[in-house]
Amino acid sequence: MSDNGKLRTPLKTVRGLGSARGGTHHFTVQRITAVALVPLSFWFVWLALSLIHLDYAGARALVAHPCHAVLMVAFVVSVFWHAQLGLQVVIEDYVHTPGLEIASQLAVKFLCVLGALACVLAVVRIALGS
Repeated sequence: MSDNGKLRTPLKTVRGLGSARGGTHHFTVQRITAVALVPLSFWFVWLALSLIHLDYAGARALVAHPCHAVLMVAFVVSVFWHAQLGLQVVIEDYVHTPGLEIASQLAVKFLCVLGALACVLAVVRIALGS
């Protein structure tokens, strides 16, 4: 029996984390962000519809409310994190040129972090009144 694969039980094989050793974590985080986005998306649609008939000062006051500001930051972070994880999988599956894959992964991560930071900064500025 020179083949070590025959000495492993099916359970031992299943408990492996895969070649990258991080697939389970990626899968779990993507599902957590998806579940978090369900109620946050309903809240965001409600907030957007509430803003329709308000003037600038009223809209700013609504978004500046601490509860709404916190939920907005949670929504923004969840959206960009979920998008980055999803795009990472798409790039890994469909981009087969090593240099292009690395450049694409870096661009997606950079743009998602930049977008999230810009949105969080905007919410903080509205919430603090500056």
